[in-house]
Amino acid sequence: MARRVTLNLGIEGDLHDVTVVIPDDEPTPWQWGERFSIVGKSTPRVDGALKATGVAHYTYDLELPGMLHGAILRSPLPHARVRSVDLSAAKQMTGVRAVLALDDREIRFAGQEVAAVAALSSDIAADALRLIKVDYETLPFVVDMDAAMTDSAPRVFGSGSNLGRAITSSQGNVGRGLEQAASTIEATYTTPVQTHVALETHGAVASFNSAGDELTVWCSTQGIFSVRDDLAVYFNLPPDKVRVVCEFLGGGFGSKFGATPEMIICARLAKIAGAPVKVMLARGEEHRATGNRPSSVQAVKLGVDNGGKLTAIDLKQHGSGGIGGGAGSAGPFKSVYRCANIHTEERNVYINAGPSAPMRAPGWPQGCFALELAMDEMARKANIDRLDFRRRNSDNPVRIVEYEIGARVFGWSEKSALSKTSGYLKRGVGVASAEWHAVGVSGPEAQVIANRDGIVEVRVGTQDIGTGTRTVLAIVAAEELGLPLDKVKSEIGDTRFLFSVPSGGSMSAPSNTPAVRQASAHLKDKLFRIAAPMLGAAPNDLEAKDATIRVRTNPSRAVSFADVCKKIPGDSISAQGERIPNYEGFRTDQAGCQFAEVEVDTETGIVRVTRVVAVHDAGRIIDPLTARSQVNGGVMMGIGFALFEDRRMDPALGIMINPTMDDYKLLGALDVPLIDVTFVEVANGLSNTGVMGLGEVAHVASTAAVACAVYDALGVPVRALPITPDRVLAALGRA
Repeated sequence: MARRVTLNLGIEGDLHDVTVVIPDDEPTPWQWGERFSIVGKSTPRVDGALKATGVAHYTYDLELPGMLHGAILRSPLPHARVRSVDLSAAKQMTGVRAVLALDDREIRFAGQEVAAVAALSSDIAADALRLIKVDYETLPFVVDMDAAMTDSAPRVFGSGSNLGRAITSSQGNVGRGLEQAASTIEATYTTPVQTHVALETHGAVASFNSAGDELTVWCSTQGIFSVRDDLAVYFNLPPDKVRVVCEFLGGGFGSKFGATPEMIICARLAKIAGAPVKVMLARGEEHRATGNRPSSVQAVKLGVDNGGKLTAIDLKQHGSGGIGGGAGSAGPFKSVYRCANIHTEERNVYINAGPSAPMRAPGWPQGCFALELAMDEMARKANIDRLDFRRRNSDNPVRIVEYEIGARVFGWSEKSALSKTSGYLKRGVGVASAEWHAVGVSGPEAQVIANRDGIVEVRVGTQDIGTGTRTVLAIVAAEELGLPLDKVKSEIGDTRFLFSVPSGGSMSAPSNTPAVRQASAHLKDKLFRIAAPMLGAAPNDLEAKDATIRVRTNPSRAVSFADVCKKIPGDSISAQGERIPNYEGFRTDQAGCQFAEVEVDTETGIVRVTRVVAVHDAGRIIDPLTARSQVNGGVMMGIGFALFEDRRMDPALGIMINPTMDDYKLLGALDVPLIDVTFVEVANGLSNTGVMGLGEVAHVASTAAVACAVYDALGVPVRALPITPDRVLAALGRA
């Protein structure tokens, strides 16, 4: 059965009563203005001490009895046909326990997997790789995107074109919108390939049972159940015969979904050897073979009328993720600003380089960079304040509020009016808008267990990719049960627990917290039935607060939570909950904006970001401390994309020439600016917790805001990322 509940939805100053229909066993959604004991208060991570002291064990740390060490032989050639693989010498080497040649007969990028070994030590495995003889037929290759688009270019995939089919989207009439515009701009913006650079590289430990019909894999993954399902299919095993464990994960950003090649290789070696095998990739392998954010070339046209309203948005974009797709960047163009006439066209270009993989808000940072820099150019041409121009063209009431908050905190009016020059230093400020859609999905289930000692366990088959998932889930359960956080333990990262979705697309918190809250509410009802005779009251008259179960109308009639647990008939009592589909709430999108301030050294061309103000909504914030950490990470990753990161390919050799932490430039500690974070609470009414994800939206605008600030400082836009000193000096030369 279902019931109707009236919720007060919206943002402060603009709240409306909305009636939603929810199942009878769903707890009443948390309401606007509701007072909480733990939710909304900054709480240190429950696993913070484990990580800080080194007690937390990652895949790399795992050591099993009799474990072997695996290594992968990778092609040095960007395009070749494998005629034969001679494993005989490696097989005979002392200490080698398993060798295999992979099935791929055509190599399409330098770094592709060819063969693998498992040995008693990593040194022996490395030596064994050198004994494997591969006969390659060298084939023509192309690693330059412009060259790949020509008719004479070598084909990456047989006889097919290197240029993928166009993906188009249209509304209105862009041609007419440009004709009717009072002002137009047209420019091309480019972004490079960015690799994920997770601190923990890809890797796994695999072990079969003695019969070879049960597989356990410990791995660095963002999706334990997707890995389980992939491995079950590959090895023709029932899913319940495959167990996947990921207790701690050192970063993913989108490249660690499903059973990646090294996981399958690891498991194959373990099956051959009849022993556990560990495969952890080296940094060079990580850069070349495990994924990247595709590049983009974005030709943009904008038109505005005399009132500063957009009349047309046109994007023609192509990009390359190597042998993979996913180079689209149209998302922001189609949804961030209001415009009647929008046309986008996107194409993938295939080259002989490592495959792409989803990366934190796929396509959106690239698109936001081009759109927002074009918006700045349009605003200046139309002689409109850049922030006011964005405000005039936004129809999201949350974003309008965020603009006002951000401008006040940042001091937009004052800083915009200041002189840009102080000697050789030029200063500039920029603003950019963000958007995402992290409303969560149905499917995850949770189990909450109360033990006789009064300790509560939360079990969910999700994984913590470094965003504080353990902490957030524990807070939700503690709030619902009226307990202090130290009485609740989160257990995650194991397919033996109930199903959950992969951690990507900012889905973890909005998908899992409602399941945990529902399970906690069901457990609370069971405990009320135990406590009712102790209090001489009906279960429906009870509430859980301050580590007690008490009579709602007479809180002095109470019994401690621990004493109620002592009355549990067995060792424990448990309840399950599920994440049901979203209700029809307030909005299914979320907004954000970021303001950036930069200093540009006109003698060296070096750009330094000095301050960022980030204003975001994420529904109800469960833990502001971990939420700020998410935003800080998104800002820092965006600065790295803006100023430093760039995968470089040698066009003559077809290899990545900067696959190390020395040569692939990342943001360093001294490059981190002052970051101010403000959250705008939105009552969205989409689930019983009202939580939305924050990982993507916190990153979308970061690069664009920096680029716009550099434009403000120089008076001329730098339309290609990264904004390196040579590009800055070239722009100054043009100015």
